[in-house]
Amino acid sequence: MTTFTINGKTVAVDLRAGTTLLDYLREHGFFSVKYGSDKGETGSDSVLVDGKSMNASLMLIHTLNGKNVETVESFAHGREVHPLQDTFIEEGAIQCGYCTPGMILAIESLARENELPSEEDVKDVLAGVYCRCTGYVKPVKAAMHYLIAKNGDTR
Repeated sequence: MTTFTINGKTVAVDLRAGTTLLDYLREHGFFSVKYGSDKGETGSDSVLVDGKSMNASLMLIHTLNGKNVETVESFAHGREVHPLQDTFIEEGAIQCGYCTPGMILAIESLARENELPSEEDVKDVLAGVYCRCTGYVKPVKAAMHYLIAKNGDTR
């Protein structure tokens, strides 16, 4: 039996060996977590585990005992979106949307680790999330606007 928290709710699961977190999440309606590859190459399967961005397709469910897992679904409250999601919308940083949850989680993970990350830090963290549509210019701009507003920086 593995017990962990997902988006604030404690769950206890007893699944077959080899079940990945991605498999579990998709089976339980967490559709922001996308399949990209079995090797974690795209970042589309990103989740936060204890605040750090991780690839759900590479995590076996039994390794999550006592951990806290967050998906983008936890960011919105009713119809109110998270400020980072709002900034992505305002900046036009969402194209097809497949990689957007992974980008948002990667940026939030960075924001939690570093109060004033640089543009290079943002580019580095987004390099782990493959995007065919945006060219990363608008997501980087959205991330910087969010981080500046969040931290009261006047860059």
